[in-house]
Amino acid sequence: MSSLSAVDWVLLNGDAHIEVGDIVSTDAGGMPIYRVVALADGKAWLNDEEHAAQQVMPVDRFRWKAALSR
Repeated sequence: MSSLSAVDWVLLNGDAHIEVGDIVSTDAGGMPIYRVVALADGKAWLNDEEHAAQQVMPVDRFRWKAALSR
């Protein structure tokens, strides 16, 4: 994910939709950053640069979603 040079963050609200492939974060400032690799039962399976193994986190923990600039 180090190739994310131009990222605009969008604040997620209650009706926000997260999809596989999205880049998300739990904190303002975009750290830590995760890429969603799977979704099921209100949980997201995530990859990040710091952990070799995938992590699982409830979707409602995410506050920010990346909107990639083109």
